[in-house]
Amino acid sequence: MSSSPNPTAAVHRVLADVTDRIAERSADTRAAYLARSAAAFEEGPVRRGLACSNLAHGFAAMDGVDKQALRQLRAPGVAIVSSYNDMLSAHQPMQEYPAWLKKSAREAGGVAQFAGGVPAMCDGITQGRPGMELSLFSREVIAMATAIALSHDMFDAALLLGVCDKIVPGLLIGALSFGHLPAVLVPAGPMNSGLPNKEKARVRQLYAEGLATREDLLDAEAASYHSAGTCTFYGTANSNQMVVEVMGLHLPGASFVPPNTPLRQALTEEAGRRVVELSRGEAYTPISQVLDEKAFVNGIVALLATGGSTNHTMHLVAIAAAAGIQLSWDDFSDLSAVVPLLARVYPNGSADINHFHAAGGIQFLVGTLLDAGLLHEDVLTVAGPGLRRYTQEPILSDGELVWRDVPTRSLDEEVLRPVWRPFAPDGGLRMVEGNLGRAVTKVSAVAPEHHVVEAPARVFTSQEAFRVAFEAGELDRDVVVVLRQQGPQANGMPELHGLTPALGVLMDRGFRVALLTDGRMSGASGKVPAAIQVTPEAAVGGPIARIADGDVVRFDARSGSLDVLVADDELARRDLADAPPSEAAWSGTGRELFGALRRAVGPADQGASVFGALTPELDLARGVPPFGSGTMGESSYALQTQEVGQ
Repeated sequence: MSSSPNPTAAVHRVLADVTDRIAERSADTRAAYLARSAAAFEEGPVRRGLACSNLAHGFAAMDGVDKQALRQLRAPGVAIVSSYNDMLSAHQPMQEYPAWLKKSAREAGGVAQFAGGVPAMCDGITQGRPGMELSLFSREVIAMATAIALSHDMFDAALLLGVCDKIVPGLLIGALSFGHLPAVLVPAGPMNSGLPNKEKARVRQLYAEGLATREDLLDAEAASYHSAGTCTFYGTANSNQMVVEVMGLHLPGASFVPPNTPLRQALTEEAGRRVVELSRGEAYTPISQVLDEKAFVNGIVALLATGGSTNHTMHLVAIAAAAGIQLSWDDFSDLSAVVPLLARVYPNGSADINHFHAAGGIQFLVGTLLDAGLLHEDVLTVAGPGLRRYTQEPILSDGELVWRDVPTRSLDEEVLRPVWRPFAPDGGLRMVEGNLGRAVTKVSAVAPEHHVVEAPARVFTSQEAFRVAFEAGELDRDVVVVLRQQGPQANGMPELHGLTPALGVLMDRGFRVALLTDGRMSGASGKVPAAIQVTPEAAVGGPIARIADGDVVRFDARSGSLDVLVADDELARRDLADAPPSEAAWSGTGRELFGALRRAVGPADQGASVFGALTPELDLARGVPPFGSGTMGESSYALQTQEVGQ
């Protein structure tokens, strides 16, 4: 994995300024985190400090040379933490990985043990179902499960096996609690291209209009999601892979190699060897040193340059906090203004992630951004120092894994372009703000004529109520659909992809349409203009809770404004028309087991996380009730919203 000698341009001024202010803002918390991580490091296998009984428990089930190596304290121990299950296509390929990793770690002089599994749920299956309300909280469960797996003082490094949505962020948050450990992310790769995503979306919209049967719809979906591997559209799963590779946590080129191929197996086995090398000596590279301020800025740039998932405006904030780094939505916004959009991958275009990879993929993207000074080159990665290594692609040469330079031009400029010939001059991810609070909007797939929408509001508190109104023809007009009580404290902040086909139908009928919600839309919002993740959310009395049917809402992605055209004093005087589900109502499908997380979760712009207490002053400024302040039942809800409204 040698690095290319190509020179890197001076870092762009805005990139440098944003990085500097993140470092300044985070100075105290980052220093405390690094000190804690450094204090946990020990030369030689950490299990040397275990008592004989503890150690014997740690190798009791082992055999052969691995058992002897663990007993004699001569080999680094490697934890395998996996999200494998055989229901979900993205995770099914990982069934074979532990055996490969144990073998390759042994070849490198280490001993790998399967330390623990973490849950992996699929938003594609739970979409529109009660289980979707557990999706965001699963990130915290995964983080805690990762911490449990690593908590035995048996391990000197970690291999983290995960792909989708909350899973990779959860693995990273958990691993960062063990910041002294080197960690390598091991992906599974995307499934082969099936039915084009644009055709799938067309059939979905026909079904929403009653012009296609359920059998037609199922045929289209099954032809699109058809085999093992990650879904091929550019949602949060593939955004995860893009971001973590550019942050230096994958081996170069590992993200988008398909499963069940010799190259995928070779890369997986190399991860086992490489993490052993990183665990000791001069190559020692803990995750706390890889994930620094520059790495997070690089991850944001990669997200923006490719039109990636809006979920990362929360996930990256939460991951960074686990590393003692304080990101804000303003950092995303300022970087988006100078990072051009270089990729068109569905829903931002017709190509899928395999087409992106074939056009030059991450290697070309990193190269063109480095050449323009839009990435930090001087970072640590799991492949070694310097991001320029990630401009090379892995291949098998006579059965051996090697890296080679890629063409310096895109092989398909309809999918991937250089910095000097972008699809758009900015990253397409913007923050909007006004008397309704703050929100995120993704405009990379939205036609320019729809960047500004001013129309009367129609308010809903459930996706089902929206569906009934749509099917009754009540929304056949210019409208801003307001779907509230969908935030983290209300019901776990489900994704709302199910709204997209119907909203698309309304747009195709010639109406001016936008969505306003305190819920999420991920990377699949497509052509519909949407202000999402509105903060403060309705459940804590945010202004979105006081919008009434017929109020005119102005959503302007160009100027960055989001307002209801009602006098602020009148808005504040209004009674609240609805409330989040009570504890009793928010039950079934396991939701009652997550009540503590619902009560403790922070606001979207702070990562929608339950980890890390906010200061009371910041809590009140955000309109968030103090953590652990009781249930979100009606009596405490009334008190909280009364205080916010004063």
